[in-house]
Amino acid sequence: MMRKTCLLVLMSLVFCAAAGAADTDSGQPKFLVVPGDFRGELPFSDAVRVGNLLFLSGKLGNEPGTRKLAPGGIKGETRQTMSNIKATVERYGGTMDRVVKCTVFLADMSEWAAMNEVYVTFFPTHKPARSAVGVNGLALGARVEIECIAALGE
Repeated sequence: MMRKTCLLVLMSLVFCAAAGAADTDSGQPKFLVVPGDFRGELPFSDAVRVGNLLFLSGKLGNEPGTRKLAPGGIKGETRQTMSNIKATVERYGGTMDRVVKCTVFLADMSEWAAMNEVYVTFFPTHKPARSAVGVNGLALGARVEIECIAALGE
């Protein structure tokens, strides 16, 4: 009887350990679907989570659910881009104060200062590491695209 009880306890521990391992992220990428892309028509994921890191696809300054860019030139597009980034980070359990790296793509590097003026307002506590690249063109004729990496909580 004692041996049977020990065996049951041991099997329960193994099962619980296995279930716990399945609940925690094993480091395998989790590809997160773009909201509204239920048929998988878009050639990219909204974000990819690996462990506690969330890699966002580049975001544009389009108004949510549309392909229409926000009005107001580079400042309006940057504000909408950063709002879209914030919504994505929060959708997957993060916060802007846990964004650790951003890459900015600008259609015109002369708009750097105006973009930066808006960008910094989204990071009042700390500034993520950042790179910037001037590009020849962006989707939808956008002025700016920004991709980020965020560290999520446990």
